[in-house]
Amino acid sequence: MNNKISIIVPCYNQAQYLDECLQSVLEQTYENWECIIVNDGSPDDTEQVAKKWIEKDNRFQYLHKENGGLSSARNAGITMAKGTFILPLDADDKIGSKYGELALKEFDKDQNLKVVYCLAEKFGDESGSWGLKDFSLLNLSKKNMIFCTSFFRKKDWAEVGGYDVNMIYGLEDWDFWISILKKGGNVIRLNEVCFYYRIKNVSMLKGLSDVNKEKYLYDYLSKKHTDFFIENLGSFNYLNDKYEQVNSSYKQILNDKRKIIDLFCRTFFRFTFFNSKF
Repeated sequence: MNNKISIIVPCYNQAQYLDECLQSVLEQTYENWECIIVNDGSPDDTEQVAKKWIEKDNRFQYLHKENGGLSSARNAGITMAKGTFILPLDADDKIGSKYGELALKEFDKDQNLKVVYCLAEKFGDESGSWGLKDFSLLNLSKKNMIFCTSFFRKKDWAEVGGYDVNMIYGLEDWDFWISILKKGGNVIRLNEVCFYYRIKNVSMLKGLSDVNKEKYLYDYLSKKHTDFFIENLGSFNYLNDKYEQVNSSYKQILNDKRKIIDLFCRTFFRFTFFNSKF
């Protein structure tokens, strides 16, 4: 019970979901937790909702700051946190009651364990399991498969300088996992659904459809983690060479198919013309 969990809940314009989110925290079977609600300069009634929960249970705490974005809000909450283990939780999502209990059991088994996450389900505008690829550094170099609501040690967060506030348009979780895992450490996914991800018509990820924002993020990640991407995917020259080889191969296949189609058409028309004469 000495291993305190600090659950960090940034909130910006999501007060309507906050009760449901914090209720899932209150129902944790592992009781040695604190929950820091970070009001990131939200113009809605986040403060009023948060104060209700502070009065209900003194494990809930409240922090108000000027708007600085998701990374900034998480960093502010984690800086304030007293827990050994951190769990970020977006204000519109939920966690299962046994998440903390199961995660800490895994951390107790392995001192080299850096991240614990779980199976996840979607709710809201969509429902069903959230199918993500298994973790490996190779898979992580291609796309993130560890959602933000995963456990890690506060000391690992401190060693990499926290969440990068330059990731202002999204993908901050991908950047963070690369930062803490690229030099080693184990990752475990619990074989139990303990995270519930709300799907809404409008979200930050869907907002990433802006090509310029997307390019900025990928360019930034490529420069920051060049060593990681080269180690797992190969050098950019190597990748470009492979791309050229594949592209050339497809062009040849396409050219061969055109020849076959052309031969078929000429044969068909000759046959049709010949039969029409008789």
